Amino acid sequence: MSLSRSPSPNRGGGWSSPGLTTNFDNLSGRSTPRKGYGEIQMNGAMSSSDVSWSTAKARSDRVNGYPDGFFTRHARQISKSLPSFVKGAEKEKLGRGRWYPNSGSRTGRTLGFLGRSIWRLRLRLLVVFSFILAIILFYVTPLHRAYRRASLLGGGSKFVVILAANQGGGVMEWKGPREWAIERDSVKNKKKYAKKWGYNLEIVDMSTKKRYAHEWRESWEKVDTIRNCMRKYPKAQWFWWLDLNTFIMEPSYSLQKQVFNNLAGNTYRDINNYNPLHITHPFNDSKLDATSLSPVGDGKPSSIDLIIPQDCAGFNLGSFFIRRSTWTDRLLDIWWDPVGYEQKHMEWEHKEQDALEHLYINQPWIRTHTAFIPQRKINSFPMGACGENGEDKRIHYKETDRDFVVNMAGCEWGRDCWGEMYNFRELSNKLNRTPWEKFKDGISDRIKAMKAKPDKKEGKS
Repeated sequence: MSLSRSPSPNRGGGWSSPGLTTNFDNLSGRSTPRKGYGEIQMNGAMSSSDVSWSTAKARSDRVNGYPDGFFTRHARQISKSLPSFVKGAEKEKLGRGRWYPNSGSRTGRTLGFLGRSIWRLRLRLLVVFSFILAIILFYVTPLHRAYRRASLLGGGSKFVVILAANQGGGVMEWKGPREWAIERDSVKNKKKYAKKWGYNLEIVDMSTKKRYAHEWRESWEKVDTIRNCMRKYPKAQWFWWLDLNTFIMEPSYSLQKQVFNNLAGNTYRDINNYNPLHITHPFNDSKLDATSLSPVGDGKPSSIDLIIPQDCAGFNLGSFFIRRSTWTDRLLDIWWDPVGYEQKHMEWEHKEQDALEHLYINQPWIRTHTAFIPQRKINSFPMGACGENGEDKRIHYKETDRDFVVNMAGCEWGRDCWGEMYNFRELSNKLNRTPWEKFKDGISDRIKAMKAKPDKKEGKS
C-alpha cells in the first residue's frame, strides 16, 4: 500500500508516527525505501542513488533467468488467439444468419440437446447403423440366396423340387389355352419358391415320355424321373415331387421349417393313426425281426426314406418326399419292375400309386423306412376333392390355418382346373401381401366403397 495514498492527518501525506515516516522526498508510490540491487557493490558498499521499483523488478527477472520481454511477448501471442468481441452495431453482424445451440428459443435448446446426445453416443449409433445396413444389403443383394443355398448354412442345395409339366402336349391329347394357363402359373409359382430358398428345381417335360405310351405307362414316369434326378443332382439328399395342379400357397415356409427340422414330430410311422385303406399293421409273422414287427420300425428319424400323405382314398403321390439311400435305389427298381406292371396294370386304376400301396401291404422292408405326414402339411385338397362327406379337417384346405400347399387333384374330372388355380393364386397373393401393399389396397377399397354409396342412393331414388 502506497504511503502517499493513505489517509494521513499531515498535509501532503505521510504518517506522524516516527516508525512509519520516511526520509525520502519521492512519496509517489513509484519508489521503494529499500536499496536496489544496483546499489549493492561487490564489497558490500551501497550506492547512494535511488532505484525505482520497476527497474528493480526488471533486474530481478533477469537474475531469475527470464529474458527481457518474455512474458510480454507470450501474452501478446495468447491474446491474439483469443476471440475478440465487438461492441455496438458490429455485434449484431457477427450473429446474423447463424444458429447458436445455447440460444433462448426452445427449438435451439432441443436441437442442442439432441446434438450433444448424438455426439456422446456416436460409437453406439455407428454400430447400430452398420448392423442395419448389413441387413439391408443381405436381403437386397443375392447374398441371402447364396446363404440359403449353401449346404453348410441354409442347406438349400440338399433339396430338389421336381415338377411334372406337360409343356409340349400330352401323349393322349393336345392342350388348350386353359391348360397352358395352368401350367404357366404352376411353373412360375415353383420357380419363385425354389429361387427364394435356394432349392434346385427340375421341370420335367412329360411329352418326352412318349416311348412308354405303347405300354400304357404314361403315368408311371414318376419313378423313372426321380431316378434320373438323383443322377443329375448327386449332392442332393431329399427330392420333392409335385404334380402340375399343385400350388404353393405360403412361399415364406421353407421345407426345413415345415417338415425336416422336426421330422419325428411332423411325421408318423404307424399307419393306424390314419388308415383309410384299412391295412393290417404291423405284420404278425414270427419269422420277421423286431424292427419289422414294430408299428414304428426302429423309431429313428434317420431311417425315414419315404414321406407320403394320405387322402380319403389312400396314398396320394401328388406331393411326396423321397430321400437318396440304398433302400431308395432298391425301392425304385422294384417299383419300376416291368413284371409287376404287366401283371397288375389292368387292376391298378391309379397306376404307380396303387403299385406303391401294393408294395407297402405285402413287403415288410418297405414299411420300416416309410413314414406318413398329415395331408394338410404338404398336400391340402380343395373342397371339390374328397368332398362327398363334406369338409374334412384332415384333408381340406383352410385359409385361417395358412396351409402350405394346395393340390387340385382330380379337377379334370368334372371340375374347373383353371378356375380353382386362379382362385388359389389370388388368395395366396392376398395372404402374402407386404405391409405397403396392404396399405395401398386398403385405400383402394375405401375409395371403391365411397364411390359405391352414391350409386346405391341413385338406384333407390
